[in-house]
Amino acid sequence: MILIKSKSEIDKIRESCKIVAETLQLMKRYTKPGVTTLELDKIAEDYIRSNDASPAFKGYSQSGSFDYPGTICSSVDDEVVHGIPGNRVLNEGEIISIDVGVEKNGYFGDAALTIAVGIISDAKRKLMDVTEKSLYLGIEQAVDKNRIGDVSFAIQNYVESFGFGVVRDLCGHGCGRFLHEEPQIPNYGKKNSGTVLKNGMTLAIEPMINAGTYKVYVAEDGWTVYTADGEPSAHFEHTITIIDGNPEILTFS
Repeated sequence: MILIKSKSEIDKIRESCKIVAETLQLMKRYTKPGVTTLELDKIAEDYIRSNDASPAFKGYSQSGSFDYPGTICSSVDDEVVHGIPGNRVLNEGEIISIDVGVEKNGYFGDAALTIAVGIISDAKRKLMDVTEKSLYLGIEQAVDKNRIGDVSFAIQNYVESFGFGVVRDLCGHGCGRFLHEEPQIPNYGKKNSGTVLKNGMTLAIEPMINAGTYKVYVAEDGWTVYTADGEPSAHFEHTITIIDGNPEILTFS
């Protein structure tokens, strides 16, 4: 069931989303060669808790895996999403997707961005730029009476024009009262297909784009998703709402 939110609920979701956005800006500031992903995780958790909020990912469970141990998902190069923070040291030239979820007063926000570690190659920069642009093209289609497929098509059409692979095994989702809600929002699809979008929906749109094949696999840890060909992947995400017919980005900073 798709949950339509009231104005007061959206205001509470907006508060969680503001903390998400601020945490991601901290991640941009502290991401550099020589830093470990666990150090970034601690910075994120301390900031979230200092705002009387909780890390939404920490302790999250899914079928077939242990409870997620981190505050952030830190996915480097060929790790698509759900990389677990640890002692991995970031190196010059890598890219890292950092995904943050926050719960405050029973409402959730969720967003992600991909960050360059020092100076990166032109190829990685292009992958990041195309992925981020595709997110905003998808958001533009999230208007009242459009359909999920319009969002999905906008992302896929743009990304594949550059020869990149749109991950099919993972998708965006509703977000607000719960971290993950209906509807699912694939990053590929056909125009005028899928669920009709309505005012009051709150959605996490998140293209996950690979430099090579769209195919992925899950590591033995049950969480980390890798590209099948070892090529890098980029990931950008915003939580949005539809108000007065148009999308409003709640995790914008």
